[in-house]
Amino acid sequence: MTVYVDDVRHAYGRMQMCHMWADSPDELHAMADRIGVARKWFQRPPKASWEHYDVCMSKAALARKFGAVLTDKFGPLEHVSRLKGDTRRLEAIAASRQARAAS
Repeated sequence: MTVYVDDVRHAYGRMQMCHMWADSPDELHAMADRIGVARKWFQRPPKASWEHYDVCMSKAALARKFGAVLTDKFGPLEHVSRLKGDTRRLEAIAASRQARAAS
């Protein structure tokens, strides 16, 4: 099982935020507890597209220190697509990454 953080930057007041998610809810909450993110910040459907936390850059860095894997902006979409078994979407993500790397 793995915890992930992406490399996006979304403004939230004076902070920059990114996403943290995991292969399992238990692992996600364990990492949130370990890095000091309150569970009240947990987001899930129907208010969010998938189960995750928005975390500030310092918390993301701490999560990475404890083993979280850094992904690109396609990471959350890839995760949800894998959960749904959406191979067409996964192929589109791979093509987008390839095009991005070529430019």
